[in-house]
Parts: sequence; C-alpha cells; structure tokens
Amino acid sequence: MTNAEKALKLHEEWNGKLNIMSKSPIQSREDLALAYTPGVAEPCKIIAKDPEAAYKYTMKANTVAVVSDGSAVLGLGNIGPYAAMPVMEGKAALFKEFGDVNAVPVCLDTQDTEEIIKAVTYMAPGFGGINLEDISAPRCFEIEERLKKILKIPVFHDDQHGTAIVVLAGIINSLKVTGKKKEACRVVVNGAGSAGVAITKLLLTYGFTNVIMCDKAGILGRNTENLNWMQQKMTEVTNPENKTGTLADAMRGADIFIGVSAPNIVTPEMVASMNRDAILFAMANPVPEIMPDAAKAAGARIVGTGRSDFPNQINNVVAFPGIFKGALEGRATQITEEMKLAAAEAIAGLVSDEARSDDNIMPEAFDPRVAEVVAEAVKSHIRPL
Repeated sequence: MTNAEKALKLHEEWNGKLNIMSKSPIQSREDLALAYTPGVAEPCKIIAKDPEAAYKYTMKANTVAVVSDGSAVLGLGNIGPYAAMPVMEGKAALFKEFGDVNAVPVCLDTQDTEEIIKAVTYMAPGFGGINLEDISAPRCFEIEERLKKILKIPVFHDDQHGTAIVVLAGIINSLKVTGKKKEACRVVVNGAGSAGVAITKLLLTYGFTNVIMCDKAGILGRNTENLNWMQQKMTEVTNPENKTGTLADAMRGADIFIGVSAPNIVTPEMVASMNRDAILFAMANPVPEIMPDAAKAAGARIVGTGRSDFPNQINNVVAFPGIFKGALEGRATQITEEMKLAAAEAIAGLVSDEARSDDNIMPEAFDPRVAEVVAEAVKSHIRPL
C-alpha cells in the first residue's frame, strides 16, 4: 500500500481528525443544572456586564479559529472550502498536539474579500485568535491587515508569517555554521506570493540589506510589469541595485537562496554560480526546487527543504502552535514583528552550539521544548495596553 493509499484509507476510518469532548461531567440532574440551565446563567450575567470575563468563563481563552476559503491549498491550488477541510482539520490537530491549543476548522464558502472579513468579524467573539490559512495572494494581505485593525484578538496568516519565522530560524543557524554576516549576504527569494513576501519582509526587519525577489518572470524590479499591488510595494525595499534578468542571473554570486515556488526550477549550474558556502532552502512541496543531493554536489553547503525525509526540515509546525500558545496565555491583541523575531531566535536557540552543523540547523518538530520556548518568547514581547 502506498502512502497516498494509506492516507486515504485512514481519513476514511477517522471520518474527520477531530472530536469535541466535554470537560464538564453531565451524569446527573445536578450536573445538568450546573453545566446548563439554570446554572449556566450565572457566567452569562457576568459576561454580559464585562465581555472580557469570557476569557475566564469560556473556552475563548484557549481557542483559535483556523479559517480558509480554499483558494490556495497546499500545492493543489483553488480547490474550494469542502476540499480544504481535511487540511484545516489537520492544522487544528497540530495546534492541539503540539501547543495544547484548541482549534476549530472554519471553511468559508466565499472568496470575496469583503465577505470573508465580515464572516471572521462576526464569529470572532467565540475565539481567542484567528489563524488564516490557504487564502490566495494578494487577497490574503488585505484580509489580514484589515482584520488586525478591526479585531482585538491576534490575527495571523500562517502561510506568511509561520513560514517566515521558521525560515529565519534556519537562516540564523546557517549563518553561525558558515560564518557569514547578514549585512554582507546577497539573498534571493524565489516565489513572490504570500510566503515569499513575508519571508522577505522578516529578513529585512532582521537586518539583511540586499534581498532580490523573483517570480516566473524573473527578477522583480521597479520597472517590472504586471505586478500586483503587494509585489509592486516590495520592489521599493528590495533589489537595491535594480537588477534585471532571470532567476539564474539573480543566483549568480548570491549567498542564500530561499525557494517557495515550484519543483525542479533550480539547476546544479545555478547552485554552482553562487558564493562559497552557499545556503539553499528549497521548500517547494512535495518536490523541491532542487533535490538536496544535487544541490550539495553542485557546491551548496547547507540545504533545507520542507520535507521530513531530508535533513534540515523547515516546517511551520515548530512555530505556529507556540506562537498562539504564547499570544493566548499572554492575552496579546496582536502578533507583532518583535514577537516574530523573538520566536525565530528562540527556535534557532534550541539547536545547541555542539549540535549545530551543516545537516542540523533546526530543532525536530517533536522536540517537546519547542512550543513552550516559542510561547515564552512571544509573551516576553507583549506590550501592555
């Protein structure tokens, strides 16, 4: 039986990856009277006077909505809300297993920006945070930004920021291994969608100064045509020399390549043209931009992918459970740039000096320390209201 066949069989057996379990025993008339009517009226009356009391008396305090419109699911594309449900269930399961955060999958049957914003706004009272998932660019940028302004709970698009945090964590340790300095590095980010944009922004915030973004048309510059509004905005802070050309041109002499794009688009010749001790994160899934053995043979020193069957897996699961765990426990109203940087540093710090190497720049996804360390990093950067 292939993995694909096994996965399909298990999903049929599970009939959904989640269950709702009651914390309150309801085995007697007294139990019923306390958990439901008339006893339930008592917290209702308190919350009616002070909505903040919902954090004390309801599941809001530790519950996240995983919201998608199914428009950009994995590498499957726009498959709609029904087909997106297995992914959102899986995401919710990861929240619980890795961060002990309750999560509810919510798949919306609309891809209209205004309708999505309205829907999330209306359901927000029941949740302590909103995790946006698999919403296509550039709509995802506007949806997140507007919801952050409207709501007083954390809103986090994991495809953007979770990816950016784990990439930065890997880059931090890669710099330590190679001895490269961020100020002197030339970085190429291939893929100018939600992940590529967020990665680039966080790298710039961290202190990288020379980042070039590429997409199907090649290098993005101030004169590149047919860019969406976010890509156009990114040309104002990237490609300082206003270079033009192909991905191959961009990679020539680069120190770091980060791919969130398409399979098999990087050749050994491109890798060979990079600077010595090149760092290459090829994160297209399931087939990376170049296979690790080919990249290493061509001269790359450190190679990371999104896959668990190669060293240096760059996986969001080491970020988002702890991010929300910390934000919820600390009652953050937003997840800030400082929190993202702190989370990346915390993740990187879990790989000790002794253990850090070309093939070991990231903590394991199942490292029991990860969620707590990330949560503490987030909480330490929560600003008082």
